[in-house]
Amino acid sequence: MTGLPPVTLVLGGARSGKSRHAEALVEAQPGACLYLATAEAGDAEMAERIARHRARRGPRWETVEEPLELAAALSENAAPGRAVLVDCLTLWLSNLLAAERDSMAETERLVACLEALTGPVVLVSNEVGLGVIPDNALARAFVDRAGRLHQALGEAAQSVRFLAAGQVLHLKSPAESTGAESGGKGEVTA
Repeated sequence: MTGLPPVTLVLGGARSGKSRHAEALVEAQPGACLYLATAEAGDAEMAERIARHRARRGPRWETVEEPLELAAALSENAAPGRAVLVDCLTLWLSNLLAAERDSMAETERLVACLEALTGPVVLVSNEVGLGVIPDNALARAFVDRAGRLHQALGEAAQSVRFLAAGQVLHLKSPAESTGAESGGKGEVTA
């Protein structure tokens, strides 16, 4: 696939295939590929995950690590001829909460910055709201904030995809985001 819309949101659960799918979208674009990583290697298991992700990307990829200042990093690094992959937003949200930052204000900054980007961006995030309601206040607050983040980005994005079992569901296509008729806004297509 070529010709990514300005903003694509890729959602899915753990090990759903969302990162690989997002990487393939970016790699299908001409020019350089930028991986904007939000993860921090806080322990050996996370360091191993990061290493696996890096190993599967080829020489076209440049990596920028930014755990908190996502809007600023996107504004600085997005450019025509270079697609940007942000992986992942739920780690970014966790980082914000750990740093006691206002996640709603940061979400607003992120959405505002997306409108001014000069190159395509693909945002990856874990859908955490499909399971049982968590039994503690912190976990419930995280799920609520992630849901609000996803709603704001889903509205701002021209393309929204959901992955489950490695399969892609198109929740929103570029034609729908411009008001063109294609079966109804939000319709799920296989």
